[in-house]
Amino acid sequence: MALQPFTDNFADNSTEAGFQFTFFCAICKEGYKTKFIASKSYSKGRFLKGLGGILGAAAQIAGRSGIGYGIEKGTDVVSERFSGMSPEWQKEHDAAFESAQVEAKAHFFRCPKCTAWVCENDWNEQEGLCTSCGPREAVEVASARAKKKSKDIAAKAEATQVFTGPIESKQTLCPACGKPAGTGKFCINCGTSLKLVECAKCGAKNLAGTGFCGECGKKLSK
Repeated sequence: MALQPFTDNFADNSTEAGFQFTFFCAICKEGYKTKFIASKSYSKGRFLKGLGGILGAAAQIAGRSGIGYGIEKGTDVVSERFSGMSPEWQKEHDAAFESAQVEAKAHFFRCPKCTAWVCENDWNEQEGLCTSCGPREAVEVASARAKKKSKDIAAKAEATQVFTGPIESKQTLCPACGKPAGTGKFCINCGTSLKLVECAKCGAKNLAGTGFCGECGKKLSK
């Protein structure tokens, strides 16, 4: 008998030992796993050969990333996975699936607009719609305020002066060889002393050996 799920977003976690299903929210993809129902036929040892392949298929599906959402779309996939089970087990499986759907439906809501089944977290009870079709006003207002606050902070920071120093590049040239002298006390090229001499007129600092003050032009004493 073909399965008739109330939503395509479910995973069949059943094994030959028993039955369990996980139903997923169409929005957040979080799942609700139904209670485990033990198989009576399994406990009696009534199952066909080749069940190792069924176990392998179940383990392989359980190990996939993102298990659940859409994994059982198309009930033929479920039928094929358990085609080697006994008729007694198949009947138990179908009954367990119906029972699981009744259990799961109590935790989901069907949106009348988009027809999606969603969990309690994604259901807007005031609007009677899923949060995709009818966003919660308080949540949207809080989100909009947070985004606006972030933009205001960025704008305020952009308009705030955080550096007041001069933006210039100073390079000391050796008065002897004329090449960049470095930042030490002696020229890195010719070894001339880079000691500063104070101008008697304006007080500006000039390199030793300089003939005239770089600020006022007064001749410097040797």
